[in-house]
Amino acid sequence: MTTAETGDLTGTRDKTYNLIRYTEECLTNALRMETFIADAQRDGDGEVVELFRRAQSDSRKGDCARLTRVGSLAPN
Repeated sequence: MTTAETGDLTGTRDKTYNLIRYTEECLTNALRMETFIADAQRDGDGEVVELFRRAQSDSRKGDCARLTRVGSLAPN
């Protein structure tokens, strides 16, 4: 079984595009968590606030790691 992307799942075989798209999703998710955090704060639910803050942190970590990887793939 091969693990290489053949375009069947994502619609593209371009590794750089896929990494950039993943990075975009991480950023989008981190921003979305801001809304969820504000909602939970408004409701006074500290436990849920912390859950969404952890999720936001995880999204940011994924984003930073992928940005570094994408930069190393860019043609000179």
